[in-house]
Order: sequence, then C-alpha cells, then structure tokens
Amino acid sequence: MNELKKRASGVLMHISSLPGKYGIGTMGKEARAFVDRLAASGQSYWQILPVGPTSFGDSPYQSFSTFAGNPYFIDPEILCSEGFLFSDEIENENWGSDELNVDYGLLYEKRGKMFRSVYEHFSKNIPADFENFCRENAFWLEDYALFMAIKDEHGGKAFGTWEDGIKRREESALCDWKKKCVRGTEYYKMLQYFFFKQWNSLKKYANDCGIKIIGDIPIYVSADSSDVWASPDQFCLDKNYNPVEVAGCPPDGFSETGQLWGNPVYNWDLMEKDNYSWWKKRVEMSLKIYDILRIDHFRGFDSYYCIPFGSPDACNGKWRTGPGMKLFRALASSLGEMPIIAEDLGFLTDSVKSLLKDSGFPGMKLLQFAFDSREQSDYIPYKYDKNCVVYTGTHDNDTILGWSKTASPEDVKTAMTYLRVNNADSLRCEMMIAALSSVANTCVLTMQDLIGLGSEARMNTPSTLGTNWKWRASSEQLFDAQNWETLEFYTKLYGRSR
Repeated sequence: MNELKKRASGVLMHISSLPGKYGIGTMGKEARAFVDRLAASGQSYWQILPVGPTSFGDSPYQSFSTFAGNPYFIDPEILCSEGFLFSDEIENENWGSDELNVDYGLLYEKRGKMFRSVYEHFSKNIPADFENFCRENAFWLEDYALFMAIKDEHGGKAFGTWEDGIKRREESALCDWKKKCVRGTEYYKMLQYFFFKQWNSLKKYANDCGIKIIGDIPIYVSADSSDVWASPDQFCLDKNYNPVEVAGCPPDGFSETGQLWGNPVYNWDLMEKDNYSWWKKRVEMSLKIYDILRIDHFRGFDSYYCIPFGSPDACNGKWRTGPGMKLFRALASSLGEMPIIAEDLGFLTDSVKSLLKDSGFPGMKLLQFAFDSREQSDYIPYKYDKNCVVYTGTHDNDTILGWSKTASPEDVKTAMTYLRVNNADSLRCEMMIAALSSVANTCVLTMQDLIGLGSEARMNTPSTLGTNWKWRASSEQLFDAQNWETLEFYTKLYGRSR
C-alpha cells in the first residue's frame, strides 16, 4: 500500500533546526531523540527540507549537487567514537553563542577546520567500505568531488568563471585537473562517505521505530552546481555556459516584481529524446535517501515561468510548456509506483489541476491560505478530499502565532470565526486541531507551531537574504513533554496513530 493512502500524521523539522552544541543540528543523538518522541506520540512521518550541500545564501533549495549530502549534518561525536576525531578537537572550539540560531559564517570556518582534521585521520586509516561506497555512487560522486575540489582551487568562484578548458570539461583539462586535485577529490568523497553512513544509520533507526522520512527536492538545480557542469546539455545554456533563461515566478499579490530564482531551466526537448534519463537517476536516488518525496513547485512540470538571463527582476518573463505526464509516465515505467507529494501551492490553472489528477499524487493544502476574507478558498478544510496533505504552514510561511500578527486583520478574523476562538494562542491550537481532524490522508505540523513560537522562528521569507534558514530549537523547547502529550492525544482522537 502506498504510504500516503493511509490516515497518518507527522512533523516538519529540518535537521539544521535540531538542538546540540556544535552550531547546527546533526544526525547524532538529538536526531534519534526526536525520532523517539515522534514514535511515542503516534506519528508516522518526519518531514525535512532538502539535505544537499548549501551554497551562497545557505538555502537548502540552492545546492552544489542534487545527489550529495550536506557535510554540516555530520555528527562530530560519532566521528570521535569511530576514531576519526579526538574529543579535544571539538570540545575546545567555539561553535557559537546563540543556541537558537545557526551562524553560517562561523560554521563554515569551524567545520572546515574540523573536517581537515578528520581527513588527516581518515587518510591514515581508510575504512574498508570506502572504495565500495565510491564505486556504487560513482555516477554522481566522481563529478561532484572533482567539481568541489576545482572550485576550492578557484577560491570558491562559480564554474562559469573558470578557464574555458575545464569549464567545458575538455578531455585534456579534465585529465590535468584530476591529477592536480587528487587529495581534494578524495576529501570530498570522504565527506559524502561519512554523510551517507550517518544518514543511512539514522534512517534505519527511524524506520525501525515506525517513522518514515519525507524528503524534499527542488524542481530546479543551482546554476553553480556539479549537475549543470557535468550535464550541460540537459539545461538551456548559451555557448559560454550561462543560462539563456532562468526560473522564477511572475509578479503577483505577494511581490510586485515577482521572484527571480536564477536557476537554469531544463532543455525538456532533449530530455524527452533520451527518455528523461537524468530525471530517472535523480528520482531513483532521492527515493533511496527518503521514504517519501515532496517535489517543490510541481506546477512547473505543466508550465514554467522563464526570465531572460541578466534581467533585474521577474517582470519580463514568459510561460513555456513543461513535460507534463510524459515525464511521470517515463519515471513510472522505470521506478514503478512512486510515493510523491506534489507541492501545488499558489494559483493553479485547469491544466495544472489536470496534471495533478492524472499523476495521482496528493497535492498540498495550507491552512494559512484557507482564510482569505475576500473569497472562498480551496484550502478551507471542508473542501478537502482524502488524497491530499494538509499543513498549517511550510518553511516559506510564518508560524501561526506570527501569521496572526502579520496577516491581514480581516483574514485573521475570518480564521478566528471559522475556528471559534478569540485569541492568538487558541488560534494556534485550533488550527493544528483542524488539520489533524480533516479528511486529508496526511497531516504535517511544523515543530515551531507545536512549540508555540512566533515570527522569530520563521524558517524562510521568500525573496530575502541574510536572515533565513537559521532557526534552531533548544532542547527544552523540542522535548517539552506537554507538547508531545497534546500531539499524541489529538493524533489518537482523530485516528492518525500508527
């Protein structure tokens, strides 16, 4: 049975937001303790954000690779227990003074120093299974590790600024750079070895506890990524390997100039000719990493918004036709039934709705979008069918308490009337209960809402830089028994317990 067809619930909490003393959440003991709490409260799912290595801006939706894992999530204490670090190499470091926020600048410096020490230990005693890991993942790991090593040699500059020979992967240049970057390439392979060793262990622990992992992939990849460098023909690039057009969203009620994401768009015509082989590898790998896959910006498979490269904003873009069901039929022919959640938020045309229906994937319902005082919304709970996933909010939304202060007063009043409450904290509780009690097969609540936090705990504000992806919970907040007991009570009451 497809997991998403049963009545169940879970919690959205990214790994980076877990507590711990090393500057960012990791795949260590706090992650296992979180799994224990999920299991004890009757939950079925732990939803996270993309786990790829992050680039400028620290967004998990802009990664150097769609296949690789983020080394920041590697747990130092596990490395110590395995002999790849000494405890004084981590205990005497300053990992930051604010336990509720990630300091990415400090993390970059300190994690880099730590991993260099790990590599010195590793290179003297290479694990017996390292070679097998590299061989099994060679289809992406070779390019990624070399890409990152060459990037280091160029001071971190984007590959589009590299010399033509290596930018274009000319055979002689590749040969020269492989010789030059032997240690650097092995270093990045090592980081992926440790990431996936720890990830697979954590995932097995979660699965053994009855918890499935809902992962997340962006529809697009970063322009400065090993994906684009290794497979430029899959993207719409010019002769200098710059994007011809980039992805984004048109102007709307939320932004007068739209959203300029900057990702290169796909060469869908070529992808169709090779039967979507790149996408097959991507989805197959993702479904090995996660139990269930949420695909961001699903509507882009029906039609996608393109902006000329170099544009200052998203005002002058065009809509182009996407691959539609041709892609998903090709994926299904190779991978069978896929447990996928389609992120279909925003304005949906009839053709997008048809694509969602034809795919059979559950779409998303967001309660913060349900109470538009100007018109009746499709996100209102009594309009749901079973084949959907209901959220109070996502990483791109304010918390419920924050929303009650920043949203239109008329919308907040509509929500309070619908949920029969008269204050913000009651609104928070009743909105979560409305999600759990709805007919949607799947319900996912954010950890921030369960704790009862305001806008200070918002994960991301779209189209802004500098303040996003930083929120972390303290141990006291995350493991407060009353919050978990309340969640367990309503999970049982509304028939979502495992």
